[in-house]
Amino acid sequence: MIRKIALTAISALFLLQTQAQSLYMPRDIKQAYAKGTRSADGKPGSKYWQNSGRYNISVSVAPPNRRVTGSEQITYVNNSPDTLKRINLKLILNIHRPGAPRDGSASLDYLTEGIQIDSFVVGGQNKPWNNKTNALTNQNVNLPKPLMPHESLAMNIAWHYDLSKESGREGVIDSTSFYLAYFYPRVSVYDDYNGWDRLNFVDSKEFYNDFNDYTLSVTVPKNFVVWATGTLQNPTQVLQPEFAKRLQTSMTSDSTIHVATLDELNSNKVTAQSATNTWIWKAENITDMAVGISNHYIWDAGSVVVDKNTGRRSSMQAAYPLAATDFKKSVQYGRNALGWFSNNWPGVPYPFPKMTAFKGFADMEYPMMVNDSQFGDATFAQLVQDHEIAHTWFPFYMGINESRYAFMDEGWATTFEYLIGIAENGPEKASAFYKQFRINGWIGDKSTAEDLPVITPSNEQIAGYGNNAYGKPSLSYLALKDMLGDDLFKKALHGYMDRWHGKHPIPWDYFNSMSNISGRNLNWFFNNWFFTNYYNDVAIASGVTGKDGYTLTVTNPGGFAIPFDVVLTFADGSTKTIHQTPAVWEANQKQTLVTFKAVIGKSLKSVTLDTGIFVDANTADNTWSVKK
Repeated sequence: MIRKIALTAISALFLLQTQAQSLYMPRDIKQAYAKGTRSADGKPGSKYWQNSGRYNISVSVAPPNRRVTGSEQITYVNNSPDTLKRINLKLILNIHRPGAPRDGSASLDYLTEGIQIDSFVVGGQNKPWNNKTNALTNQNVNLPKPLMPHESLAMNIAWHYDLSKESGREGVIDSTSFYLAYFYPRVSVYDDYNGWDRLNFVDSKEFYNDFNDYTLSVTVPKNFVVWATGTLQNPTQVLQPEFAKRLQTSMTSDSTIHVATLDELNSNKVTAQSATNTWIWKAENITDMAVGISNHYIWDAGSVVVDKNTGRRSSMQAAYPLAATDFKKSVQYGRNALGWFSNNWPGVPYPFPKMTAFKGFADMEYPMMVNDSQFGDATFAQLVQDHEIAHTWFPFYMGINESRYAFMDEGWATTFEYLIGIAENGPEKASAFYKQFRINGWIGDKSTAEDLPVITPSNEQIAGYGNNAYGKPSLSYLALKDMLGDDLFKKALHGYMDRWHGKHPIPWDYFNSMSNISGRNLNWFFNNWFFTNYYNDVAIASGVTGKDGYTLTVTNPGGFAIPFDVVLTFADGSTKTIHQTPAVWEANQKQTLVTFKAVIGKSLKSVTLDTGIFVDANTADNTWSVKK
């Protein structure tokens, strides 16, 4: 009795301390809150702003020639309160230059001269450009005159580059199939907490872009088909009538329609027979554009209702060579994913008119497009496509800074990948795959880098990056879902997404929104999962048999506030499971008591803690045997 009272008193004191606990916030982030651009309740502040642009881009390419020639007109709008004396350009394709900073090695087939600026006019003045000295993925450009708040700046840029022979996220897929990504010079993000985004693109981390309006014209030889982000503006001009009709029919079809077969492509029946065709695409309020080109990719399409309230449908398309057997089901896989994500998790209707699965090598997401590999394993191929499509909501629905906080998008895509996997393959198979693919490697690796706090900026990590971007944050989201329950968790998640749709959230906006909307102070939980070196490991320290039941003292050597099941095994071989949510760790994150009554007519043999997908680092101390 004395021991129980003492534990209760300590727990109450710890609870008071936890509730008063605030989350660590870097000094540059604090400035944003002090300036009123962000709010402590998780909403954009009363003085929130973000810059944007209008891009009119034209590119020409004629495979097998790898040369891409482009020009663009950019109108950049300064919505900030700051006077900008210079801008920062992103020249991402300079990652291919020899000597460019990158996280890994580069083969000769990966290397090119990068992007070559042929002319650059800013604010009406021609600016000389030295492609040898201006060779980084970030380039400062001094302006002829300062760009004042709420004014706009016009730029005209002409450029060319050679596609890398080694295709990854972009490059040559085969001699007449190319994927263009990050192919145009762009103004980098200027934000309220960091100013200009000047992080180098190192070919392993991902991206941070403004929401812009785009018009993209892609000129290719006849008999080449173009797929791209956005809505095709001129299908009847670039396609022969039968194929334009098939494409239009697919927009309302649940079935997969073969817009163009390989035989039809080889017979030159598909595209208009001018020497070249210019395919025009438009997209508004979106963060990037990507393009796929081929003269022998099969073209399938269908559609799915993504908003049951309005009946709005989105097109699902696939582009792939004959040998890419995975992609024969891509349209139906994609229809399932778009519908499921729209109606279940996250449960926000797919926001775009189209999604295209393009056979490449990267397993990489782009707005309205995914560039995926051929695996030969239908289950894994579907999972990869599900994961990349899930990125629509994180980061494309919200303009997440993936370069610094990859867990804000990869962690969510991993979570949705698991949840849709349950629907597609059943709980047992989905859980086994999730543990094998996402968690086991981390738990089995005791290296320091694997246990760095999740909040550690992604750009500061190489070892441990994958675990901090994918596995651990995904577990945190699933743990919070378990603790709040589906209804409250979804309410808070939707509130956070609605607040930051089309804007640039940072981790503290997520933390504060979830607490504010759920009506619960979750700082203890977010501190536990994002700001510590913890891992998964629970243990039974002792068990006590009482008059009417049992009391377990469960400790938390690993530290993470994870859910667990208490599995009772009886002498007759039967079992009973008692679930414990992460809430049991709120009062004391190191130790908790679990009490349960004896089952009439049953003799308890042993008790085991089962952590499920929250894989336990040491299961040897997870069982207590009842002494007779």
